[in-house]
Amino acid sequence: MRFKNLFPLITIGLLLLNILTGCSNSVKDTAADRKKIAAMLDSFNRAAARADYNTYFNYFAADAVFIGTDATELWDKKSFMTWAKPFFDRGKAWNFTSIERHIYFAEGGNTAWFDELLSTQMKICRGSGVVTRDGKEWKVAQYVLSMTIPNSLSDSITKMKAPAEDTIIRKLASK
Repeated sequence: MRFKNLFPLITIGLLLLNILTGCSNSVKDTAADRKKIAAMLDSFNRAAARADYNTYFNYFAADAVFIGTDATELWDKKSFMTWAKPFFDRGKAWNFTSIERHIYFAEGGNTAWFDELLSTQMKICRGSGVVTRDGKEWKVAQYVLSMTIPNSLSDSITKMKAPAEDTIIRKLASK
């Protein structure tokens, strides 16, 4: 008689234990992946600095997107490769060094996003993007390069870029 009364409690207890155990197994320790992603991004940047075209573009996923500093720069991987090839062929592409980086993970641990401040020939830029796990490797799925503008210079920079960007605004607004 007592067992019948305990059976529902035991069942609920085992169910809760299973749920909790399952949750703890799905929470991934991201420390190792964080190091892998950081190392991949550093190698990615070094490949560009060495003008190592194949190595640099092998860090991109097949369906990657690159968004550059100019409002017109939105490329799929193939288009970006075509645009960048002359820079790599001359033996000097770009030299970016991370000076601060943050990496975050989506649930499941197979997708992460990052933002970083970069020391570049354009002074400080911000790189940000999405990386995805491809087997044991991490690949860049989206990369966004932005130039930083100190707030105190914002008004003067806006005035300088207005003529060029007003044309783009009109063109895009008319679509």
